[in-house]
Amino acid sequence: MRLDRAIDSYLRHISIERGLSDNTVAAYRRDLAGYAAWLAGRDIADADDVSPETVREFAEHAATADPPPAASSLARLQSSVRGLHRFLAREGEAVADPTTKLVPPKQPQKLPKALTIEQVEALLDAPSAEDPIGIRDRALLELLYATGARVSEAISLDVDDMRHGDILRLRGKGNKERIVPLGSFARAAIDAYLTRVRPELAARGSATPKLFLGARGRPLSRQSTWLVIQAAAEKAQLTAHVSPHTLRHSFATHLLQGGADVRVVQELLGHASVATTQIYTHVSADTLRDMYQSAHPRAV
Repeated sequence: MRLDRAIDSYLRHISIERGLSDNTVAAYRRDLAGYAAWLAGRDIADADDVSPETVREFAEHAATADPPPAASSLARLQSSVRGLHRFLAREGEAVADPTTKLVPPKQPQKLPKALTIEQVEALLDAPSAEDPIGIRDRALLELLYATGARVSEAISLDVDDMRHGDILRLRGKGNKERIVPLGSFARAAIDAYLTRVRPELAARGSATPKLFLGARGRPLSRQSTWLVIQAAAEKAQLTAHVSPHTLRHSFATHLLQGGADVRVVQELLGHASVATTQIYTHVSADTLRDMYQSAHPRAV
């Protein structure tokens, strides 16, 4: 099967059948376009002409690029290539999968950067309670911290999703749905936004069911959400780097520090594997050390 047709077929598969996000599909499309271009430079245009040696050479080529790519980028690139060839072999469009012996690059385990509870409180208190946009921003920030939602999950929420009391249904990666509790502070902030602000914002734009709206009545974008968080961090005088994912990291870290079981946190975050969640347990090393020193008779 020709590679261009194979790539198109695989991208349709991960988009429609597996339900991966538009951003993920776009990243795979870029990776596979680079892979196809590299193969074309070696006069390879058919999937059956790709050998294990060809795949190994491509992986070495990608790893020695200038500037050097991040380990995470290399891992995603290899995942794209591996996914393509596995798909073709499974569908009978290729004789064999040449990526079976491809070893993914080892990624350094980075500890998530979480804010302290005091820093989170300062961040949440930063938006003005007198300004309509400030009320919206407070509701958004409270929801992100209360649920550990990804930004894409938060901005995809509809008003109807708020009608289940203290329970919220989030649609995550692969369109998988999970249930998370909604704390009283977040519920109160969202109720204030829905009552006092959203009707006015909705009147400025075309009808949309989305929960969070911009100043012109349109659904809030990822970029706008990033700007909301940056503005709140600046007003709260936080010197630490604060990104949209920071509140998700803080949510998980504070739950574990408070005694939550790692498997419960896994469910709340929507991680497919508990191994992904366990990285957060390292963040609580200081807490474990303090508990050990206070409890063990020969610790000090």
